[in-house]
Amino acid sequence: MYNTSFFKKILLVASVVFLYSCDKDFNVIGDDLIGDNHFDLATYTSPVVAYNQQITPIQSNNLAVNQLGIYDNPAFGTTTANFVSQLTLATIAPEIGANPVADSIVLSVPYFSHVKSSNNDGTTTFILDSIYGPDKSKLKLSVYESGYYMADIDPSNNFQNAQLFYTNQNSTFYTAKLGTPLNNDADKTQNTDFVFNPNEIVEKITDASTQKVTLSRTAPAMRLRLDLPYFQAKILGASASNLATNDVFKNYFRGLYFGVEKTGSDPSSMAMLDFKKGKITIYYKADTEITTDPEGTKEPKTLVLNLTGNTVNLLDQSNTDPTYNTAVTTPKATGDDKLYLKGGEGSMAILELFGTTDVIGFDKNGVMTQGPNGVPDELDNLRYPANGKKMLVNEANLIFHIDSDAMKSSYEPNRIYLYDVNNNRPITDYYTDGSTSSSTDIKRSKQIFDGIINVDAATKRGTTYKIRITNQIRGLIKNIDSTNVRLGIVVTEDINTIASNKLRAPGTTVKAIPFTAAPRASVMNPLGTILYGGTSAVADDKRLKLQIYYTKPN
Repeated sequence: MYNTSFFKKILLVASVVFLYSCDKDFNVIGDDLIGDNHFDLATYTSPVVAYNQQITPIQSNNLAVNQLGIYDNPAFGTTTANFVSQLTLATIAPEIGANPVADSIVLSVPYFSHVKSSNNDGTTTFILDSIYGPDKSKLKLSVYESGYYMADIDPSNNFQNAQLFYTNQNSTFYTAKLGTPLNNDADKTQNTDFVFNPNEIVEKITDASTQKVTLSRTAPAMRLRLDLPYFQAKILGASASNLATNDVFKNYFRGLYFGVEKTGSDPSSMAMLDFKKGKITIYYKADTEITTDPEGTKEPKTLVLNLTGNTVNLLDQSNTDPTYNTAVTTPKATGDDKLYLKGGEGSMAILELFGTTDVIGFDKNGVMTQGPNGVPDELDNLRYPANGKKMLVNEANLIFHIDSDAMKSSYEPNRIYLYDVNNNRPITDYYTDGSTSSSTDIKRSKQIFDGIINVDAATKRGTTYKIRITNQIRGLIKNIDSTNVRLGIVVTEDINTIASNKLRAPGTTVKAIPFTAAPRASVMNPLGTILYGGTSAVADDKRLKLQIYYTKPN
């Protein structure tokens, strides 16, 4: 029979081994905790070399959301956003009917909006989201038939790659537009005095059999009445062959060009739109034979054209702020005082961690050698500490402070995004963050990785952006083969969009390193922010640094 005390001893030894094992890996636990309580951990800070990088004309076709309008940004300049979209038949080879006669042609593109209030009579008050500029400010909107064929495959490259279109091609599409504006209704708010109207859309619907009238209510949208004779001839009068397939139709009717201009000296505004949810509805009547009426009668019908197919956002920057222009065209290799992040055809910043000094090296056994090894000396010393015991990293952050004075009254981007510039992909911490949010608030996904603006409750202005890079730093210190890649920081419209878009002409960074792409979600965002760099002449706690919270190994 075994002695009970023997089992107690075995259990005690096993518990000690288990706890020790947990202690060895304890620094991984808590990755998903959010907060600033670091439980009296030791702190290590490291300066960050950060400099500006201009984003020259960049691929802007087939974005998830697009800009339309004119935004006068006090800190950066004026952005004018035009747009082109192909059209597709909702029903291929539609049966139009005999002797069709158009009643009305309605273009509709929904706005992003949310409900402010509702009344007992069914009336709903909405607030438009993603509108930048004064409320109900006017601009001139002209919608033309596009004369430029947007091919799927690039014919100049032996049809090997997809056709790309870029932010600076407005003149190409403007020159190719056809005829006169199609939104030529007598109501000037649909063309020369266009506004992004927040009112709900109320329509009277008459039942054909009972003649009962009911009200249809829908959320705010861009609704334009288009030229009746034009669509009568172009669509209802089209040959069956031109409506046989969407491939044929997209060449027959090459899409719409949305062009915007200022109306006098008044400020304008810009909207973010999901054009792929837009459509043109052609309301018409066509002959239908009835056996009791040999002469027939007219039957109400509809034909729908969707705003799907290839698209391109055409962005023009003018009245550029001189300080901003100088900062992004003449960056400093040693680091810029201020970092300018702007979406679209704008700018970003490039970060180099652990400095640039490299005069020593280490061999595979951790023995110091003479001469550089391509690794910053600061990182070498963290990998090979003098006492032989590496720090146990609990958390690592980059905190960017906003220069509120330089931002003036500009709209502020909700989020910024940090990524691996060398490989145009997210860093480890992005992938390991499994936090999600509701479908109605997807912009708050990846809350541990973060990058969401922190706002002062009193001023309602942004103060900081924080990005957690704990796993990135752990990997660099623990794995001597890990590459200390350059990091890019940009504004983002959607944290879940991580693909990159190609620059029209490859450029170089201030250190002559090739630069060929930037994140797609940055192209989609029209806003900008100004952040203090690592060399800014401000209080030390506002300068950009890498902050590491760690436990000293025993």
